Amino acid sequence: MNLVLVRLGRLTPHDGCGEGLFPERGDPPALRWLVGNELRQARVRVGKTQADAAQAVGCSKSKINYLESGRNQQQPEEVRRLLAFYSADPAHIERLVTLTERADQQSWWAPFSDIVPKWLKTFVGLEALAQSEFVYEPLLLPGLVQTPDYAAALLINNLRVAPAGADRVVKLRMARQARLSGNEPLQYHAVIEEPVLNRLVGGPNVMRAQLRHLLKLMEQDNIVLQVMPSCVAVHDGLDGEFTLLTFAEALSIGYVEFPAGAVYVQDQDQVALHSKAADRLSSVALSPTDTAEMIRTYLDALP
Repeated sequence: MNLVLVRLGRLTPHDGCGEGLFPERGDPPALRWLVGNELRQARVRVGKTQADAAQAVGCSKSKINYLESGRNQQQPEEVRRLLAFYSADPAHIERLVTLTERADQQSWWAPFSDIVPKWLKTFVGLEALAQSEFVYEPLLLPGLVQTPDYAAALLINNLRVAPAGADRVVKLRMARQARLSGNEPLQYHAVIEEPVLNRLVGGPNVMRAQLRHLLKLMEQDNIVLQVMPSCVAVHDGLDGEFTLLTFAEALSIGYVEFPAGAVYVQDQDQVALHSKAADRLSSVALSPTDTAEMIRTYLDALP
């Protein structure tokens, strides 16, 4: 089960050169979803109903529902009036209005839309907009650090991916990895379990290249990789894998993935618990230096 916790960051419409922030990573549906989540949270926080909100701004209750779900494009003035009705802080209002005004023409993953399940599309969009990401993975290497051959080996006889679509799924995964480089790279931190290094996905040759790839990635300033040694028998990751996507300026949200679907979790108390778990996992896992040494040990032991 995946649990993804997200905090929305500042999505500045333009940088000093006049270019959009990650313009190739735009995702209007994900932005609508995030704005809707904040509208809902602000309403619930002050104990108002959707009917109350509809009456305050002069629209139907169903429209409020659509705005909160991200089904409809929120308009800046609608957002401003609703948040004012909820007595939101002026700085919060301006931030969300600015976010609402962000107008990207197409989701970056649109060329892969036919192979991305509907329930996964929002997460793919959110990940592309993140400033940093924390991942705990007990069974496999996370997608953002996989080599193409490792990723392809995972899709052999996969129940969720048809053979004809496997190659494009790998290409999508590689496209997601573009966020690890560039002018504003994703700050990436992963904690994996030690047995992941010993699982010969694709065979020794594939795994050899994969481990070398990990060591190369760890040379980047924006990437931290830690191994949870098997000698740490009990820790906070035993409840299952999870990811934290962190941005600068919005509420955290959660994402729970099942074999054929997903549920987004927005309860802030649950989010806080998983954020604390991430900190605790990092504190008991091997340091990056010791992790690199362990990876080299497994690499040298390959046949």
